[in-house]
Amino acid sequence: MAQTKLGATAVNTISMLPAAGTSAPDFTLVGNDLKEVKLKDFAGKNIVMNIFPSIDTGVCAMSVREFNKRAAGLANTVVLCIAKDLPFAFKRFCAAEGISNVITLSDFRHLGFSTAYGVEMVDGAMVGLLARAIVVIDKSGSVKYTELVPTIGQEPDYDGALKAIQ
Repeated sequence: MAQTKLGATAVNTISMLPAAGTSAPDFTLVGNDLKEVKLKDFAGKNIVMNIFPSIDTGVCAMSVREFNKRAAGLANTVVLCIAKDLPFAFKRFCAAEGISNVITLSDFRHLGFSTAYGVEMVDGAMVGLLARAIVVIDKSGSVKYTELVPTIGQEPDYDGALKAIQ
């Protein structure tokens, strides 16, 4: 179990983020077209996972915008923005914001991602949603960098995440 905060209140996650140097756990998520997406679909690419509670909150939306901006110049890299939001919410947000350089994925159907990556909040006001975290996976499928943001209302370390793939 790991810990973050929602405001001043401590919130526990279901387990720890995968450790740097380990193989990235497999996952099945759902894309905006309602089709399943798996880790193997990104084989041979660097992967930056921007994990958050909901696209309909200010900091979560800001992180998607920021990674969208930064992802435009990344070679052989995909940025996956992951929450339990429905794909319809992601599609609406991306269309309204002109987001085209990231891939939005939902954990609403299988719910295994949140356990495998240790990011499901198990207590607090947002129990069941994903904590704000970053996981970077290299081309060989190895975890290179992780960050569980100390406070849900705080943006992730964009520079730290992107430096891990350079």
